[in-house]
Amino acid sequence: MLLRTLLVVTPLTLALAGAHAQDATAGGMAFQQCAECHSPGASDAAGPGLKGVFGRRAGGKPGFAYSPALAKSTLVWDAATLDAFLANPQKAVPGTTMTWPGDDDAKERADLIAYLKTLN
Repeated sequence: MLLRTLLVVTPLTLALAGAHAQDATAGGMAFQQCAECHSPGASDAAGPGLKGVFGRRAGGKPGFAYSPALAKSTLVWDAATLDAFLANPQKAVPGTTMTWPGDDDAKERADLIAYLKTLN
């Protein structure tokens, strides 16, 4: 009986946990504010193109003129570093020229990061 209960409860628990998962579609909508400066492709605009951003060294996209602060950064873009940068770019990389003030909505950042993962 215990095994049967576990087999029923476990999938239900996993389904409920997934309800709070990152949403790349919502992240694509959130990206619209980023698209003023960043392309989801490889081409650069005011900011670097974000295709392949995951695993790339911050300030490391060839051909883009980064701020000295970002160019000297040792960050590698992953979910944690992107989350910190998207929350407060100036705190994450003091001296960055990214003028966007950041996003204090953790769910929106998580969705945006899920979207950025699709660009790799």
